[in-house]
Amino acid sequence: MSSDAEEIQIPVSWGHISGKWWGPQDRQPILAIHGWQDNAGSFDKLAPMLLPDFSILCIDLPGHGFSSSYPKGKVLCIHWDGLIIARQIVKHFEWKKVTIMGHSLGASIGFLYAATFPDEIDKLICLDAASPAVFTNAEIVELTTRNVEKFLRYEESTKEDMPCYPYADMRDIMMHGHRGSLTPESCKIMLKRGIHRDPESNNYLFARDVRLLSPLGFISLDMALEYASRITCKVLNIKATGTLRHHSYYSRILNKIKETASTLQVHEVKGTHHVHLNNPQDIVSFVINFLKS
Repeated sequence: MSSDAEEIQIPVSWGHISGKWWGPQDRQPILAIHGWQDNAGSFDKLAPMLLPDFSILCIDLPGHGFSSSYPKGKVLCIHWDGLIIARQIVKHFEWKKVTIMGHSLGASIGFLYAATFPDEIDKLICLDAASPAVFTNAEIVELTTRNVEKFLRYEESTKEDMPCYPYADMRDIMMHGHRGSLTPESCKIMLKRGIHRDPESNNYLFARDVRLLSPLGFISLDMALEYASRITCKVLNIKATGTLRHHSYYSRILNKIKETASTLQVHEVKGTHHVHLNNPQDIVSFVINFLKS
């Protein structure tokens, strides 16, 4: 499947954003954004199912997959960083009225984009997320204290501090880290962009930026609801039943979006958090019908 997509690089001031462009490049594509610590391979099974009617550009966020990591000294606020990256890509290609499809973190970035630039987005597809994760004020303070210290430790780490493993161990680590959300086949797809070989040991390192484990930029429920109230485009939300990520605020965010969105479609499907990668056939009809609406 990967051979059907063209690898591209989009220049940014500190390096490049890598991506996989599925379908014809003479039309404006859907911008597809993966989840936290995932990569553009997250859409390797869904994107081909949308061809030839649609074109899809699946990007690696900074510090993920084949994209450049942010330089040292740059504090990572993954939702806001992602919002800026999405905006840079839109401006780079001079797109008008974009459609964004995001999974998890990518859906949260799409949510922020739709709220921040409501007149410049046509459709938003959110896969197993309604908004960025929300926290109480007390939780935000505690997370800030913890992650500032973690960030400084990771910032000082060197290549020698990064563990190397044989391929089979990397697969097991990824499977365990996703807590049963990935099938073995899906894990193999994610590893294509998620690891790279260490020439000295001939083992593998994770390709992602370790500083992603200590992000800042958390939001409260009140903030999330305010952003939701600014969304006016068409919205599709697909929820997986077998996930632990549907907190009590999920329905509140969707209800707020419904007040202002042009349309809101919500579908629940059986599957895990990565249902779009494990079982794309279970959601593709919802996506195609929405895109054609």
